[in-house]
Amino acid sequence: MDLINKIICGDSLNSLKTLPDASIDCVVTSPPYWALRQYGTNPVTWDDGWQGEIGAEPDFNLYIKHLCDIFDETKRVLKDTGTCWVNLGDTYGGSCLGLSHAKQTKGKNSILPDDLSYLPKVAHSRGKFDKSLLLIPFRFAVEMVNRGWILRNVIIWQKPNSMPHSVKDRFTIDFEYLFFFVKSKKYYFEQQFEPITESTKQRARSRVNENKSRFYQGISKENYEKFQQRVLYDPTYKGRNKRTVWNIATSAFKGAHFAIYPPKLIETPIKAGCPENGIVLDPFMGSGTTAVVAKRLNRNWLGIELNPEYVKMAEDRIDAA
Repeated sequence: MDLINKIICGDSLNSLKTLPDASIDCVVTSPPYWALRQYGTNPVTWDDGWQGEIGAEPDFNLYIKHLCDIFDETKRVLKDTGTCWVNLGDTYGGSCLGLSHAKQTKGKNSILPDDLSYLPKVAHSRGKFDKSLLLIPFRFAVEMVNRGWILRNVIIWQKPNSMPHSVKDRFTIDFEYLFFFVKSKKYYFEQQFEPITESTKQRARSRVNENKSRFYQGISKENYEKFQQRVLYDPTYKGRNKRTVWNIATSAFKGAHFAIYPPKLIETPIKAGCPENGIVLDPFMGSGTTAVVAKRLNRNWLGIELNPEYVKMAEDRIDAA
């Protein structure tokens, strides 16, 4: 495929249709969230007749349909052994529509459009669910499973440096979801481990109490000695299997893109879900984080991005990396 390590400038759905079947090893992406911001691009005409960029639909059900239509094409171009990782955040219902937030995020370096008139178009859909989370990530995940995807994990991206919220009648949200999908029961996966901590080594050094058969959190003396041997003396022991709550701080980006995930968030998915020299696809390339990380981890990459200004930004960033 002659598009390796390149960015296609175009909408995701139609650009994906130009790619050959079963040509991609791994998909890592974060689509535009619904009704939060507009990316300032020419409207896309969808099969159902609606015109606009994804995320600006007047109803979240239409957004989920469009998003899953894109992932239908993603599934076609993904190898049977491929993996698919999708970061997606939720949205609250209400009539405020994020207008004040959108105005605040439009700084002098932003590519946000001056016209924020698209936001009131979603008033009816969001207003029906005033103050309620809309559960968009789960609606998306259910529809993906209904369309034949296998959902292997729901990963929690916990943000230790999350932005404070001004609300006083609920808790501050400090996490997002990362969904791990596959298209078949047998797929490429390299097990990832959590490193052995000093506290674990200290527990392994603790002296065994000879007078008790079960002395450490219900573990027998025999099993505890095996634990000691593994942690302290086995050079092949890499740690325990990685779990699904990932504590990763958000990272700053000096460019004009305002919705990027931190490189550390996608290092594990790329290591686990794509072999070296394989191809990582991001159908919503944005500022190019997926390509930067894939390049550093000795994987090839392919991006799709609708906004030509973001394409230039991502290309410059990838070249610098």
